[in-house]
Amino acid sequence: MDNPNRCSVIIVGAGVSGMTAAKMLAENGVEDVVILEASDRIGGRLRKEDFGGVAVELGAGWIAGVGGKQSNPVWDLARQHNLRTCFSDYSNARYNIYDNNGKIFPSCIAADSYKKAVDAAIQKLRYEQANQDYDDTSSAPKTPIELAIDFILHDFEMAEVEPISTFVDFGEREFLVADERGYESLLYKMAESFLFTSEGEILDDRLKVNKVVRELHHSRNGVVVRTEDGSVYEADYVILSVSIGVLQSRLIKILPTLPNMENAYPGCNILVVTLTNGESKRIEAQSDQDTLKEAMQVLRNMFGPDIPDATDILVPRWWNNRFQRGSYSNYPIYVNNQLVHDIKCPVGRIFFTGEHTSEKFNGYVHGAYLSGIETSNALLEEMRTGKKRRSENQTFLLEPLLALTGSLTSSQPESRPSLHTIDIPQQLFLQATKIRLPEAIL
Repeated sequence: MDNPNRCSVIIVGAGVSGMTAAKMLAENGVEDVVILEASDRIGGRLRKEDFGGVAVELGAGWIAGVGGKQSNPVWDLARQHNLRTCFSDYSNARYNIYDNNGKIFPSCIAADSYKKAVDAAIQKLRYEQANQDYDDTSSAPKTPIELAIDFILHDFEMAEVEPISTFVDFGEREFLVADERGYESLLYKMAESFLFTSEGEILDDRLKVNKVVRELHHSRNGVVVRTEDGSVYEADYVILSVSIGVLQSRLIKILPTLPNMENAYPGCNILVVTLTNGESKRIEAQSDQDTLKEAMQVLRNMFGPDIPDATDILVPRWWNNRFQRGSYSNYPIYVNNQLVHDIKCPVGRIFFTGEHTSEKFNGYVHGAYLSGIETSNALLEEMRTGKKRRSENQTFLLEPLLALTGSLTSSQPESRPSLHTIDIPQQLFLQATKIRLPEAIL
């Protein structure tokens, strides 16, 4: 009896890359797909929440790369579904720096500090490229303006290596998503094209939410996936669309183990603060009330003691979310391209997808979208060639089998069929059947 939980492909994760891969497979005739999502919703790191009567984005918030010669596929989806966006102008961001009292630094001082920071960063990179030690204590940021520029330079502008592929391929304009339906609404619209939905709700039993995958067993015969609630799913292949942080956290046990490898919302009184690295982990670890007090102290230093208290605070905690383990990937400037290749390289019947597998667009929503397409195309090709290999293998074994049957049932030599179907040395063939022939990768 067939296993009711057996399918062609299991997709772990219903974020942008996972849902895009599922859609591509369905469009190419592979419809017996099961999507296992750990949370109670699709979208992954596309997530909105109502805050102060406004739909704010807790994860991805911008569509980056618009206005170039090539069309950004995520921008195309946004326009197709009339997603409300606002243009973000960063042209003077490096010079719009405020001191602790809320006064803007003169542009000449900001420009001079910025130039010194750039020169120091370039010198440090040269030393690192030459594998030489670099003493940066003298150039380390100390004053408020130096600290601000250090953030702009290293966490905002130079977090990627120039030229930035997103801007080169799709254009340099960026648009903030400011739609009450949320960025995630694009995924729900996508789901409608291949999953059964009713009034915006996904009712298709191929999507299974609250399924936390904890074990993945893979072999040449297929994959077996076990979830936290004890469910077991089997498939020919699996696509892992979980984040690189989840892969590093060992939430999913894989056997055999893998090889080593400004006011953002116009018209609303909402301020957005961006934190990175150790500072973001510090804020995640403390209570929201402590963070609110800290923020109000900074604001009152800048704008005076009489400004009113904020009515609420919303702190996303992507690092402490065991299904995400971080907001997005960011590879070092001098990364070996082989590392990225190894991260996305299939291992047997396990295929990987997600923004972290995109060599050109990691960290972006369109990187996740395009990686889903790339991975599904690679899997479709493997399924086609695997089917061809099985067919050739069956043809190879059929003729000797017929020959052996004929030899055992023939009673008179003159009644034998022609040479190519019968006259095969019987002893040689029987010996060969005892030898373990290489199995086709199925």
